[in-house]
Amino acid sequence: MRYLIILTLSLALLYGCATGPRYETEGVAVDLVPAEVAASPGVYTGARVIWGGMIVATRNLPDYTEMEVLGYPLGGAQRPDTSRTAQGRFLVRQPGYLEEVDYRQGRRVTVTGRLGENVDGQVGEAPYVYPVVHADDIHLWPWDRHADRDSRTRFHIGVGVIFTR
Repeated sequence: MRYLIILTLSLALLYGCATGPRYETEGVAVDLVPAEVAASPGVYTGARVIWGGMIVATRNLPDYTEMEVLGYPLGGAQRPDTSRTAQGRFLVRQPGYLEEVDYRQGRRVTVTGRLGENVDGQVGEAPYVYPVVHADDIHLWPWDRHADRDSRTRFHIGVGVIFTR
């Protein structure tokens, strides 16, 4: 009986560690990055991609929601690895409405979809060419307050004292 309880708890713990989707990469341009697509207008239109990054801005428009995302390489479980070098910005277009409070600046997303035509825009005052991903699926990663800190290993020791009368 004891082993059954330990096994059940172990499986529950492992299940809790499965933190995100695992998108199928067959037929996906896995080596393609936003900066490369922006530099080659029309060449990659229609290609399937799995891209991820950090949301810069979200805008609800009449027919779709558009997110501006700063792309990063995907790490484990296809989660954007923001400790690595950014790969350029891109736009995600999702039909319908996405709540801007949920899809706010600083949240991480992984997106699957097909590339559309590039769109001219601006980053600050500078002109910028945005690749556009017409989303099939968007995974919004849980807010992780520890992911925004540097990746140094930390060790803390504390002493607790309880006073009673």
